[in-house]
Amino acid sequence: MRDEEEATDGPTDPRVHPEESPGFGEEPAGLEEIEVSRDVTLGEATPRELQATDLGPVADRSAVELIEDLTDGDVVERRRAALALGEERPAEGVVDALVEIGLADDDSDVRQFAVESLGNLGGEVPADPTGSGDVSDESLGAAALEALADEDPWVRAEAVVALDRIDRTAYESHLEAALGDDHHAVRRNAAVSLFKIRGEDTLEILLDLSTDDSERVREWAAHLLAGVEDDRAERRLTEIAADESEPEVVRSTAARSLEADPGKFRRQFTGGIENDSADRPGESRLNRRPDL
Repeated sequence: MRDEEEATDGPTDPRVHPEESPGFGEEPAGLEEIEVSRDVTLGEATPRELQATDLGPVADRSAVELIEDLTDGDVVERRRAALALGEERPAEGVVDALVEIGLADDDSDVRQFAVESLGNLGGEVPADPTGSGDVSDESLGAAALEALADEDPWVRAEAVVALDRIDRTAYESHLEAALGDDHHAVRRNAAVSLFKIRGEDTLEILLDLSTDDSERVREWAAHLLAGVEDDRAERRLTEIAADESEPEVVRSTAARSLEADPGKFRRQFTGGIENDSADRPGESRLNRRPDL
């Protein structure tokens, strides 16, 4: 049985409790009566493209071969290579390929996977003054900052994740600036990272985000307010839980946060979004659900 006060990595997925899902028990007469309140994107990806995150086909390829795929492969091969290079030793040639080739790719998924790999490489091997080719977190961070200005919002959202993994404290000012991004995923990821840095000192930020235009940001603000022991946090969560104009997922998240123990929540919070309710059809890793 799940501990209701346990701090999870994200708002509980409504699919875990189907009876609480919007539309449960209803019999729509036709598709036109079905309301979609989340920004689900229906694409036209081929089966092969949908398998681009499966690294099995490249498991035995060397870093040199992966770099060749990233340079000259088709879009699926480039995506796989960009992800697989994040599993390699963070040597200079690997990082250079991700930055100079991956982040410059015309395909936004390749760019997102490249910056994801840069984040995965962060902290693995410190700078090596002997000149063995190892890279520093500073160079990885500089590359992630470049991606934070990408035209594609999901690349920017992944850049926030990368900065968090590389050294969230060092890039705190950039993470705070990302709260002003025009895309909900960037703002959400920035809020999660700042909560990991500041804990209860994110109160003002979370109160502000609890009125964000995006229901996903409001959902995460309500979730993170569970870790703030303050009367203002409790009052705001009470308001959200009782607000009939809010989507059910936001209200139920606020209600759960009211029942949580703030100290226990902070101790157990890891900041991931594996259980984010954004994980719906059309929102798999392939079409850019950042993993913070």
